[in-house]
Parts: sequence; C-alpha cells; structure tokens
Amino acid sequence: MSGGEPETLARVLGLRESGPESSPLPASTIALVRIATLIALDAPPASYGRQVAIALEAGATPGDMLAVLRAVAPQVGMARVVAAAPELMLALGLPLPGGGEDDP
Repeated sequence: MSGGEPETLARVLGLRESGPESSPLPASTIALVRIATLIALDAPPASYGRQVAIALEAGATPGDMLAVLRAVAPQVGMARVVAAAPELMLALGLPLPGGGEDDP
C-alpha cells in the first residue's frame, strides 16, 4: 500500500464500506464484534447508541452484550470495560445503578 499500489489501496478502502452481507459471520456476531471494538477503542458515548440498536435488530440480546464486556476485559483492561458499561446500559434504555445525575 505504501508503494502506491492502487489495487491494494482500493481493497483496503473497500473494507470500510463492507457490511454484514460481505462476511461469513451472522449479522448479530458482526454487531457484537463491533461493540467489542468500541470498547477497545474507548469510543465516545454516542457511538454505542447506533451500534447497540444495530445489534438488537440483528438478534443480539442485552445478555450477549454483557458477555462481550466480560470477554474483552482481559484484553482491553477493566478501566475500559467500566467506562463502556454505562454507555451500553444507556444505549439499551436501562437506568444506571444509583439513579442518574439528577439525584442529589
């Protein structure tokens, strides 16, 4: 790619545009992998809402998402998992433990 090979660059750029139909994995698995990626990247909160909705639509469950948190914890570290957990909860429409920011 660094050598200016256009076909290599085109192939790599095409990866960004690929959807679930271009993978042998089930759509729900792809969605869960993408949630794992958000956790690993310490993605901003807004990123979780869309991906959680896609995962639910693809048939993933909130329990599956909890399993993703547990599965990635050894690799990404507990701090990233703790930061991601409330974002997943909010994206799922669940209340945060202990109430919210409105509580005194």
